[in-house]
Amino acid sequence: MSSATVSAQQPLDVALIGGGVMSATLGAIIKQLQPDWSIEVFEALSDVALESSNPWNNAGTGHAALCELNYTKEQPDGTFDISSAVNVNEQFQVSRQFWSYLVEKGLLPEPQNFINPVPHMSFVWGEENVDYLRRRFEALKDHPLFDGMEFSDDPAVIRSWTPLLLPGRAKSQPIAATRVPSGTDVDFGALTRNLFSYLTDNGAVLTTERKVTGLKRQRDGLWRITSRHTVGATPAVARARFVFVGAGGGALSLLQKSGIPEAKGFGGFPISGQFLRTDDPAIVARHQAKVYGKASVGAPPMSVPHLDTRVVNGEASLMFGPYAGFSPKFLKSGSWFDLPFSLRPSNIIPMLAVGKDNFDLVRYLVGELLASRTKKLEALQAFMPEAKDADWKLITAGQRVQVIKKDAKKGGVLQFGTEVVASADGSIAGLLGASPGASTAVPIMLSLLERCFPSEFEGWRPRVLEMVPSFGTKLSDDPQAAAETMAATGERLAISQKV
Repeated sequence: MSSATVSAQQPLDVALIGGGVMSATLGAIIKQLQPDWSIEVFEALSDVALESSNPWNNAGTGHAALCELNYTKEQPDGTFDISSAVNVNEQFQVSRQFWSYLVEKGLLPEPQNFINPVPHMSFVWGEENVDYLRRRFEALKDHPLFDGMEFSDDPAVIRSWTPLLLPGRAKSQPIAATRVPSGTDVDFGALTRNLFSYLTDNGAVLTTERKVTGLKRQRDGLWRITSRHTVGATPAVARARFVFVGAGGGALSLLQKSGIPEAKGFGGFPISGQFLRTDDPAIVARHQAKVYGKASVGAPPMSVPHLDTRVVNGEASLMFGPYAGFSPKFLKSGSWFDLPFSLRPSNIIPMLAVGKDNFDLVRYLVGELLASRTKKLEALQAFMPEAKDADWKLITAGQRVQVIKKDAKKGGVLQFGTEVVASADGSIAGLLGASPGASTAVPIMLSLLERCFPSEFEGWRPRVLEMVPSFGTKLSDDPQAAAETMAATGERLAISQKV
């Protein structure tokens, strides 16, 4: 094998590329289902959870569509399509069940290490928006997955929910908010590290500072994985029966290198972001909530403004943003050539079509890039009128790569979710896209296993149901099951108390 060395004479059962929450979740599930399988994780950076799973590189929201207005689409007749919100919430309940199972079995540490109760709120101002939020509340309040949602247009009530939103605001301004006390904040960095600790404690191998540079299918059906040490050591080669590419923004390039036809036609549109952050205890103490507003015209869904309580390493902070921007990098630690190097004959037309059809998005991103510090502060002050510039610092978040895929009518479409790309034989799969991402990692990975291991999955099903009792059903179809499941997972995760 020329100058490369063989890192494993025996082929791996599972190779996980990328040290983020997706690889960690898939590895943990496989270790429960098939503990005798060999697993190796390849991470290019010096540790796991340093890219999108890092708590300061993402919003950290336990995405359950409790407060994110973009998941409930308003129809021309003024009603709301809540199907996306229900679907996202269903997925988050699956993740909660798996995490609570691992906590109960002692395979994850105390849940406060990675998940904490933080109410989820939506907040709007102006008569039209108040009416909008009231109608959205009416559409959701009786649904079993949104039980406990509250609505108020009374400033005194909203002040009691989170005091920072009211001082300095004109008393004549109509305002309204919804609140779900059972919302959560999730530190996906801590969760990822905990899951990898469980894996390595049970036989998996974690190799850091090892960048995968090639994927090639061999004649015997195994995947040849070429990698190199990030400081230039001799390349190494491993072989694996199954490969998962969970490398975040780096996944597209690796799937393209694999040569599988299923990856043809996919492109990526990178969006960077920034947040304002404060750790001032006096400010943080006055706002315990994740508060989402309405997106600007032309803004992508991931750019909906929000003022969030974050709990990292047991310490609370506040973040506001995101302020979207553009960088051709597909990873925060990536290359300036990531975008041009991703171009292929099969994806040029879809990418050009998306550029033509999303002029509002391009204009929005240009505006964000040109926004001054004063403009950024004004956006925060729309939520928190008395915010002072000196109390906040600007931090750069992680890169998000939105999926571009072929479309028969339009040539190409821009997607704002996640997309699993898998070979026909199920021997390799990867994940493209962004939000809601991490919060729905468990159902995404269970679906991937069902797709890539159809014969094994039937034998695994009883074990899956032990870990995730609602798997294969919809909690929204059974109010009693929904209430019991959410109460049980809330108790195990220590998030069932009202805040």
